Amino acid sequence: MACSLSFSSSVSSFHLSTTTQSTQAPPPSNASIPNTCPIQCSNLRELRDRIGSVKNTQKITEAMKLVAAAKVRRAQEAVVNGRPFSETLVEVLYNINEQLQTDDIDVPLTRVRPVKKVALMVVTGDRGLCGGFNNMLLKKAEARIAELKDLGVDYTIISVGKKGNTYFVRRPNIPVDRYFDGSNLPTAKEAQAIADDVFSLFISEEVDKVEMLYTKFVSLVKSDPVIHTLLPLSPKGEICDINGKCVDAAEDELFRLTTKEGKLTVEMDTVKTETLSFSPILEFEQDPAQILDALLPLYLNSQILRALQESLASELAARMTAMSNASDNASDLRKSLSVVYNRVRQAKITGEILEIVAGANALV
Repeated sequence: MACSLSFSSSVSSFHLSTTTQSTQAPPPSNASIPNTCPIQCSNLRELRDRIGSVKNTQKITEAMKLVAAAKVRRAQEAVVNGRPFSETLVEVLYNINEQLQTDDIDVPLTRVRPVKKVALMVVTGDRGLCGGFNNMLLKKAEARIAELKDLGVDYTIISVGKKGNTYFVRRPNIPVDRYFDGSNLPTAKEAQAIADDVFSLFISEEVDKVEMLYTKFVSLVKSDPVIHTLLPLSPKGEICDINGKCVDAAEDELFRLTTKEGKLTVEMDTVKTETLSFSPILEFEQDPAQILDALLPLYLNSQILRALQESLASELAARMTAMSNASDNASDLRKSLSVVYNRVRQAKITGEILEIVAGANALV
């Protein structure tokens, strides 16, 4: 009995509200009611499909972020594994130069000539989905090309990486000496192929200077495109930029990918190579200049390999950041779509209740 009273009271309340509304606007006809439901149903269906699509996209971007993180660790291990060779090489270079500091040596790779033509080696990535990583590098290359043109210096490009190759192929007005494809993990063999081409260009005096444009790894959210002078080499193995600022080759930076409070972070360590002096009674069987002439190509190869590794780590870090941002955007979009979906669903239910009440009023 109580149920019937409550139902009748609720109906009467709806009846009063509908009667008051009927004085202001006529109720919708029965012919217009079936036309509103398909529109609402289709909106709900589209919203459900879109929410599901965004959810799947978020899973993909999160998976790509984890894959990029695993590859960054591999790149880190490659840098660490190559350190013993580079440390020994730098140590020998230092000590040979100590023996030759009073001599006027003439090594082809250290010979400074008047610059008439420059070879610019541009190291880009092989894939996209890494934010503005490749565009930033290519804009830096275009700016350097414009500077060389203003100085009246001729130039040629050595392109490393599929993105750079595609970019320069579409611009036939930019002279390109050779194209090299990158790989998922740079090896000494790949670096040697690039070093051989650079070596032949410089020794044959086709170019007077070789510059290397690559992305220096700083952190997961920051990477700087830098230009270093690759040739002519410094006899002591110093690394110099185009402005003449040199960095001691015995000082090196290593990055370690770690987790802190559940988030991926990068720690940078500056490693100083101990350059112990050779014994003063040590004598070389060969001329030290010949030894230096044989070691500098190895050092050139190691510098190119290190640039490829740093560029790969920067690309993977940029992809991690881009995929992390995409996952966050997908999460925000899914939340906003869920709010819209709930509002449309609530409006649909309210409309159906009003239609039931209007039908009950018509029967009364």
